[in-house]
Amino acid sequence: MFLTITATGTPAGPATDLGFLLHKHPGKAQPFSTSYGTAHVVYPEATEERCTAALLLEVDPVALVRRGRGKGRGGAPDSALAQYVNDRPYAASSLLAVALGSVFSTAMKGQCKARPELPGRPLPLRVEIPSLPARGGPELVTRLFEPLGWTAGVRPVPLDATFPEWGDSRYVSLVLESDRLTVAETLRHLYVLLPVLDGAKHYWVSPDEVDKLLRAGEGWLSGHPEQRLITDRYLARRWSLTRQADERLETERQELLRLAQADDTEVEEIDNAVPAEAALADAAADAGVPVHSDAVGAAVEDTAVEATAAGAGAEERPVPLARQRREAVLAALRERRAARVLDLGCGEGHLVRELLKDPRYSEVVGVDVSVRALAVASRRLRLERMGERQASRIRLLQGSLVYTDSRLKGYDAAVLSEVIEHLDLPRLPALEYVVFGSARPRTVVVTTPNAEYNVRWESLPAGHVRHGDHRFEWSREEFRAWADSVAARFGYDVEYRPVGPDDPEVGPPTQLALFTLCADTGGEKHAGRAGSRHESEDRKEAAA
Repeated sequence: MFLTITATGTPAGPATDLGFLLHKHPGKAQPFSTSYGTAHVVYPEATEERCTAALLLEVDPVALVRRGRGKGRGGAPDSALAQYVNDRPYAASSLLAVALGSVFSTAMKGQCKARPELPGRPLPLRVEIPSLPARGGPELVTRLFEPLGWTAGVRPVPLDATFPEWGDSRYVSLVLESDRLTVAETLRHLYVLLPVLDGAKHYWVSPDEVDKLLRAGEGWLSGHPEQRLITDRYLARRWSLTRQADERLETERQELLRLAQADDTEVEEIDNAVPAEAALADAAADAGVPVHSDAVGAAVEDTAVEATAAGAGAEERPVPLARQRREAVLAALRERRAARVLDLGCGEGHLVRELLKDPRYSEVVGVDVSVRALAVASRRLRLERMGERQASRIRLLQGSLVYTDSRLKGYDAAVLSEVIEHLDLPRLPALEYVVFGSARPRTVVVTTPNAEYNVRWESLPAGHVRHGDHRFEWSREEFRAWADSVAARFGYDVEYRPVGPDDPEVGPPTQLALFTLCADTGGEKHAGRAGSRHESEDRKEAAA
């Protein structure tokens, strides 16, 4: 079985950039051992105009039987004959998907140390798969790939060309073309959808398959119109795993909905104000995010500082809370003399844009789980038109803040602005370790809503949070208890600042915690203990 990926050269770079992205030299034929045979990467052509990489998987049928014992759907044993007579050596399946994930693992993560600017650049790409099982027919293949930005050419393979009256087989020949996707996105799409179309896996589907699915599906699966079918088939119709995946994807969908609302003028004018349902639905539709009526009705955010805060009848337009929040963050970063800054959960890049305006920041990195949000940030920052010197100061990275990431280490400061409240509380310790224990910047700035201030919003119903995707909103006491605990465990000092009008009864609308890494070596000891405890908890959870 095999597939090919072809890139076409553009004014931005030659087609042979594909070799850098895949981390495989076009001038070499490279074999890789797998549990079920040998994977080969070769380049049938490699010119500046056109470059093709082919992945050929030679399956050893005996090894397949010995290791998998002929497992079919979800690992269930096939008949004795089917263990040796099957389509595994010839048709794309979960075997090829696993080979993709193994041979091109770095490319799938969107990493390229030699050319770090390449992974985020879309390329004119063509993917060809000569033989692909398609349970559901050509129509399903189209429904799976075209919402992701592909043009799908699907040709059914006849059972026997000599006897056309026999009709078509369940196999198709597939050609995918797009000029809007990156190589990393391409590999993740194939990694998930090949076994989905096959409808069978060559290994037992265990609970860690949920994490594999969500890592590969970050940024696209939660908004896919066939999401339920994809999760059901990928997880071999194990309902408990499918339910777990659907719940986690719903969290990401709500985050996409929140990001879809954000518009430059909207943020400047109202900053998380209670929007009209129609406006919210239109904004989400423009971003391609499915909107549920209950989600729209619950989408309530904190409004701008009211004019009455400065005095009744004041004609001066109040400064929006979003702007006050950014200014408070920037002030904290200037005080700490940070030069290399992470904006974690950067969304559409509003803070990143402000940081780039100030030459004191030599490197600005925006990180977000949503590919769609990063694409919007790239357009708004005009990265394609940016001068070389300015462009060298900025990177936009896709990543989840609940998984450790070596790319986040070594920075002066990290910002978590209105991020923590969007996580389920059980996942918050993972974020704490990723930021404070693994990345360990010298300074961390965290902002979050002050729940006590909600009574001052006339448009916010009693008992509601400011946004439908907020998993919690803390009082000042609760926030300080959390921040004090994090600081003690990871070796930081912490101080607190109000953002917005500091009401004498209920405090400010936004609360800010400024963490500073302790100068002595105690901080490192704290991080080590916290890391060990975190890893131990991960092992217990995996065992459960």
